[in-house]
Amino acid sequence: MTARIGVVTFPGSLDDRDTQRAIRVAGAEPVALWHKDKDLKQVDAVVLCGGFSYGDYLRAGAIARFSPVMEPLLEQAKAGLPVLGICNGFQILTEAHLLPGTMLRNDHLHFICRDQKLRVENAETAWTTDYTAGQEIHIPLKNNDGQYVADERTLDELEAEGRVAFRYLGFNPNGSQRDIAGVTNAAGNVVGLMPHPEHAVEPLIGTGRTDGLPFFTSILKKLVNA
Repeated sequence: MTARIGVVTFPGSLDDRDTQRAIRVAGAEPVALWHKDKDLKQVDAVVLCGGFSYGDYLRAGAIARFSPVMEPLLEQAKAGLPVLGICNGFQILTEAHLLPGTMLRNDHLHFICRDQKLRVENAETAWTTDYTAGQEIHIPLKNNDGQYVADERTLDELEAEGRVAFRYLGFNPNGSQRDIAGVTNAAGNVVGLMPHPEHAVEPLIGTGRTDGLPFFTSILKKLVNA
């Protein structure tokens, strides 16, 4: 049976088609989910893609958090459904309190788009098992509100519990505290990061490498072996 991975489109989403393609390249079946859907169509996992949901009005991800699709997603994520939030999806996950912390405007107050070097800190989540801890990868990054912040107690807890999933290397592109590029929940089924792995699954696009593909092969193997 082919694993079915939902991709949610909000008004202002930009990377839903790219994410669906990445899922196909990995060997799973992408399932389009609209933000007004009140059920998840029995998918095995969900990706909240990048973009500018609702134009980033009020605060990035703050309005999308209240879309109808988020009610079943919140319930099922807490029950163990694998969920990946990429860029704006990461912002939505923090607004929904599925992940700790919040995202602020980049410290240099400019939009940034570049190939970003990362270090994999946690290779045991549902989305990262095809990496190895300490592995260095290159993933495209594009954001305006990418500065990850949290209080010191939360940051210390994330570090102590191994819940920093990815860290920026060489250059911190947005001022994120402790160079954090992505985090996971305690159970490891919910992961959020600012860079865009869906743009690095084929050698002819993005960085010219396939460093983002393991996100999608990781979840596929988990679902097939479950």
